[in-house]
This record gives sequence, structure tokens and C-alpha cells, in this order.
Amino acid sequence: MKEKSAARSPKQVKIRGSGIRVPPGLHLQSRFFAATQGLWRRMASLETTVLREEIDSLDIDRPVYVTSLPRSGTTILTEMLEQHPDLTCHHYSDFPNVWTPYWRNYLLQKTRRQAPKFEERAHQDRIQISNDSPEAVEEVLWMSFFPSTHDVQSNNVLDGKTRNSEFKVFYREHILKLLAIRQAKRYLTKGNYNVSRIRYILSLFPDAKFLIPVRDPVHHVASLAKQHALFTLASAQDTRVPLQLAWSGHFEFGPERTQVNFGDEPASQAISDAWERGREVEGWARYWAVTYRYILDQLQECPQVRDACLLFRYEDFCAHSATVIDAILDHCELPREGFMSIRSEYIERLTLPDYYQADFNPDELQQIGLHCDPVNESLARFCHIPV
Repeated sequence: MKEKSAARSPKQVKIRGSGIRVPPGLHLQSRFFAATQGLWRRMASLETTVLREEIDSLDIDRPVYVTSLPRSGTTILTEMLEQHPDLTCHHYSDFPNVWTPYWRNYLLQKTRRQAPKFEERAHQDRIQISNDSPEAVEEVLWMSFFPSTHDVQSNNVLDGKTRNSEFKVFYREHILKLLAIRQAKRYLTKGNYNVSRIRYILSLFPDAKFLIPVRDPVHHVASLAKQHALFTLASAQDTRVPLQLAWSGHFEFGPERTQVNFGDEPASQAISDAWERGREVEGWARYWAVTYRYILDQLQECPQVRDACLLFRYEDFCAHSATVIDAILDHCELPREGFMSIRSEYIERLTLPDYYQADFNPDELQQIGLHCDPVNESLARFCHIPV
């Protein structure tokens, strides 16, 4: 059951009015592709048949998965890595036609007349985007092949025992087609929901690399609450906003907000109860704790997960950027050649947010500490990059 409470803007959240509007053209396109999804799955198979010889000459080598709870730095991390000459990922322009990546990108290359325009994204978080910016587009595919993946009443975890032969083939071919049209060596993707799919992804790609930033819970909860208030306001001002979020696989914020159910029913219910009663901070603190507790359990239980994942503090990523960026490159086995100027640029650019302040009262801080501190302390040994 998705959360539909009005969710007042808590006092620690300062927003400057949403300013978020869904362009009518994008809304109509998104509605069309959502309504004709079956057709486009068949079109994707036709695309694969046409390109069979080309994609059979390629392989998926050490794909890089950026994942964590939203608002932990995954977007800026993906933006940086997508500029590495070996990597490519989905862009904003790959939605709403996610299904035929080769043909869609080929058409764009042949018809583009102007350079893409940059503007601050809807989150009001300083990040400038264009149609060529990386985005979490592949979630549309996960939703199609795993229909209950955002049903909070179901266990949303996909693990090493999960089997979906149709998705396995489709997903692999989809990635190969994107690599082919972009002439890239390796696949990069950002997907916050992939925190619940690490073992399943490793069953598909045993050499996959995972990057998981961890943010200080006080500031993380403040950022999550700010975004929820922002998209709730936007949804009240434009009824197309929640539809657009749902069609694109974004259920993190706004009136259709839901959580990932990690199989801990009492914990999941407690989050829902807190949000339904308007206890935003408590709900987010509980969600922070259950998310990273799940990740922690996977690291402790499975050596393959432990080897595949690099955890690091978002605060270190901003304050000690050179050291953390180098650790990321080493973990992902990415060469520095062709990336040093980008590395230098982000060492200068990365800073902690200064456009809002966490202003929690003592009771709210107590809730964050109660739920998050034990997990945060346990994560310390997995987040240690010498700085």
C-alpha cells in the first residue's frame, strides 16, 4: 500500500516553491509508452533480431552499479563516472522509449541539430542536467518484468535464488544494444532500488561492481524530508507529476511514496505507520536504518557481495574527493587515462550542500539517533577509506 498522506512540510525543510511542471508533450509520450508496453517489448525483440550479429560480438564486462538510499550522492557520482571514456549509461533522453535503445539513440544522433540545454533539475539541489545527463531509466524494465517490485505489501528483495529467464535474456541484450550504439566498453547505471537486488545482479553478472555512498543520517533525513515536501507540493500544483514519477519508476517522494520492503515486515509496517501519522522524521529515520541494515547484513553474510561492493562516506566524497575518487576507480578497475581532467574538475566541484539546513528539535534528533546510530556505527568498518 502506497503512502498517500498530505505530508506537511516539516520545519527543517525550506523549499522555494516547486516550480515543477511536466511538459504536455512528455506527459503524452509517457502515457503512450506506458499503455503500449507490450508492443514495445515485442519491438525490442525485433530490434535485437536485427542487431544480432553486432551484439553477439560484444560482452558485458564488469558493469558498474551505483546504488544506495536516495539523496546519498548517487546522482553526482553517476554524473562524474559517466564521463569516463570506458563507461556509458542511460540518459534522460532514453525515457520514455526505454525499450529500443539502439534505434532511439541512432535516431537522436541523426536528427539532433542543437546542443542540449542545461538547467537545474527538479530536486532544487544545484545539479544541472540536460537530456544527455545520466538518469535511472532502467527501472522501467525492472517494473515490467517484476510487477510487484514496488508493492510494499510484498518482499521486494531479489536475491541469488531469484529466477526470471525472460528478464535475464532481455536485460543482457538491452545492455549490449546500449553499449553498441554508444560504442562504449562498459555499462554504468544508477538505481536506488538496486540495493534490494545486489545478489540477483551478481547472479547475472558475477563481475559486477557496486558503489554505495553512505550519508550522515541527520543530514540525510533532512534531505529526504525536503524532497518529499517538494514533490508533494509539486503534485498538488500539477496532477501530472505523480503520474510521471510512477511511469518512470520513481516512488521515493510525493503522494505515491512507498518504501522498499526488505522482508522485515514489522520494520516495514513501522515506517508506514510513522508516515501515515505525519511523523516524517521518525519514518525516514526508520527507513534509513532498515535500508543500511539490509546492506550490512548482505556484506556480513556473503563474501561475493563484500568483494563486489565499495561503501564510502558521502561526507568524505565531498571533503576528501581525490582520495575517494581514486578508491572508486580502483574498485571498479577503471583506468585513469582519459579521466584525469574530469577527476580534477570534480575534486574542485564536490562540496557539502549549503542550500538548506537541518533544524530538528530534540525529539526528532533522538528518533534519528535511536534508529540510525547503531547501524551507522556497524557500517564504519565497511566505509573505511583512509583519508
